[in-house]
Amino acid sequence: MFDVNAIRRSLRLLAGLLAMSFAIGAVAQVPRPASQGAKVPAEFWDAVRRDDVARVQTLLLRGVDTNAVHAEHGPAVAVAARERSWRTLRLLAELSGTRVDAPNRLGETALMLAALHGDLDSVRMLVRRGAEVNRAGWTPLHYAATNGHTEVVRFLLEQHAYIDAQSPNRTTPLMMAARHKRPDVVRLLVEAGADPTPRNEAGVDAAGYLQRHGEAEMAAWLRQRADDYARRYGTLERPRTVEMIEEEKRRADGSSPPRLPGTRD
Repeated sequence: MFDVNAIRRSLRLLAGLLAMSFAIGAVAQVPRPASQGAKVPAEFWDAVRRDDVARVQTLLLRGVDTNAVHAEHGPAVAVAARERSWRTLRLLAELSGTRVDAPNRLGETALMLAALHGDLDSVRMLVRRGAEVNRAGWTPLHYAATNGHTEVVRFLLEQHAYIDAQSPNRTTPLMMAARHKRPDVVRLLVEAGADPTPRNEAGVDAAGYLQRHGEAEMAAWLRQRADDYARRYGTLERPRTVEMIEEEKRRADGSSPPRLPGTRD
C-alpha cells in the first residue's frame, strides 16, 4: 500500500529543487557590465585615440563595456569626443547601452567636448541620441562660444539652449565669446537676444573682456547694446516690471495716474 503523504513530500521536495535550479540558471545569465571586475585593456584606449573604429568594435564584442571609464579622461564616449575620434564616438553613442551624458571628472560631457571642437555632425548626432543641451553649470553653448563655432552655436540655440546660461562663477556664453575674441559669435548671441548686462564673479561683463583685448570699437558697440537692453528689460539684478514700464509711458505722455472715485488731491 502506497504512503500518500510520503509521495506528496517527495513531490514538494522535487519541485523545490527544480525551482532553485531554474533561479540559479537565470542569475548566471544576467549580463554584467564588463567594467565591473574586468580591467579595460590599454589597446582599447589606444584604439579610441586613433579612431580605429574596427578595433574598438572588436574589443567591445570581446567584452569591453561601452561605458568603460578611463582613469584620467573619463567615460569612453567622452574620451572619443576629447580625442576628436568622431567615428568611434558615433559607434559608442549609437549603442543602446551607452550613457551619452556620462561626464568626465571635470564635469564635461561628450556633447560639450564635441561643441568645443566644433564638429557639428557629432553635436547633432549626440543631441539626437538624447544628450542634454541644457545642464547646470558649464554648458555645451559655453564651449561652442569659447572656440567661436558659429554653426554649432546656432544649432544649439535652435535646440532651445539657454542663451544666458551661467557657469558656477556666473560667466555666460556671451562673456566666453568676448573673452576669447570671437566677434562673430558675440554678434550672433546678441542678435539672438543674449543679455549683455551681467557681470561674473570677477566683476567683468562681456564688453569688459572685449576692452581688455583691445577691441575698443566692438566693446563700445556692445555697451550700447547693453544700455538698450537695460532700458527695455532692466538688468539681472533689477529687471523691469510691468509697473515700471507703465510709469515710464505715463511720464513720456505727460499724463498722471488714473484717479480712483472719491479720492482727494
